[in-house]
Amino acid sequence: MNFGGTIRPNNKAVAIFLISVATLYLIYTWTSSTSAAKEYSAAAEKVSIGEILCAAIAAAEAGGREVKAVREKGTELNEKSKGKTKEGVKDVLTDGDIRSHQVMFRTLTGAFPHVKVISEEHDESKILVESAKFDKKCPALEQISKLEWAPNDSITIWIDPLDATKEYTENLLDYVTTMVCIAVKGEPVLGVIHKPFEKKTYWAWVGQGMAEELLEISKAPEAENDSFIISLSHTGDAVENRIKSKFPNANVEKAGGAGYKSLQIASRHSGAYVHMTHIKKWDVCAGHAILKALGGRVTTMKNEPIKYGANDPVLIKNGLLASLHNGDFYSKLFTE
Repeated sequence: MNFGGTIRPNNKAVAIFLISVATLYLIYTWTSSTSAAKEYSAAAEKVSIGEILCAAIAAAEAGGREVKAVREKGTELNEKSKGKTKEGVKDVLTDGDIRSHQVMFRTLTGAFPHVKVISEEHDESKILVESAKFDKKCPALEQISKLEWAPNDSITIWIDPLDATKEYTENLLDYVTTMVCIAVKGEPVLGVIHKPFEKKTYWAWVGQGMAEELLEISKAPEAENDSFIISLSHTGDAVENRIKSKFPNANVEKAGGAGYKSLQIASRHSGAYVHMTHIKKWDVCAGHAILKALGGRVTTMKNEPIKYGANDPVLIKNGLLASLHNGDFYSKLFTE
C-alpha cells in the first residue's frame, strides 16, 4: 500500500477561491471608501445659517419653558453637586438644567446631525423631554439682510441650558438665561440669549441683523467709563478691588449669570464686564456674538482673542473683558 502518493491541487477550486477572496476584498474597499466619501460629503455639505438661527431661537425658548416650569412647580429642584469652581463656589445641577439641556440639545442635533453641538450639561441617562419643533422660515429671518450658508464641519454650536444655576436655586430669577451660540471657523457669528422669566429673547447675527428687542435696549445713552459689572459669586471682591485701584469712585454692579451681564453691556447699563478667573465658553459665546454684532469687543483679560471651534479648549483661562465701546481703553487699563 502506497501512502506516499502526490497530492495534486484542483486548479478549478483554487481559481474559485482566489476569485472569491478578490471579490470580498473589492467589496470591503468599496464599502469603506463609500462610507468615507459619505462622511466627507456630509461634513462638506453646506447648511443654512438662517435655519440654524430659527432652530437656535426655538431651542433657547423651549429650554426656557422647561427652566421656568421646574422652578414654578414649587417642588424640589433635585439639586446635585457637580463639584466646586476654582473659587470654591458650589457648582450645582438641577432638574431645570437637565430638562432644558435635553430639549435644546435634541432640537439642534436632530435638525443638524452633522454639526458639532457642545453643551454645558451631558445627562442623557433618561429621556425626559423631546425636541422642539421650529419653522425654518421663522419671523427672525425678516430682520436679516442676507442669508448665508457654511459647511457643516466649519460650524460649532455652543449651548448653555441654564446660565446662573446658583442664582436659580436662590430664586434670583432675573439673572437666569438660556443661550445658544453659532461659531463658524471658530468665530462667534450668531448669539441667542433668552430670559425665561421675562419671556424675552435677544439675538444677533454679526453683519446681518438682530432682534428688535436688542435694537431697542441698545439705544440707551453710552455708559460711563467707570461703570463695571462683575460676578456676584466668583471672587467679586478681588475684581472690585482691582477696579477701584484704577477708579476709586467706580460704579460696580455685582450680578449672576454671564448672559445677564452681557445684556447689561449691550443695554449700556455698564461700561465693561470684567471676569478675572476661569470661565467656560458656553457661558460667553452667545454674549460675545451679540456684542460683536453691536460693534463691541470681547477678549481675555490679557487681550487675547477667543476662539470657539469644535477643537478649541472649552475653558478660557485668562478671564474675560467685554465692552460695547472703548475696548482699547479697557484693554490698556487692565493689562498695564
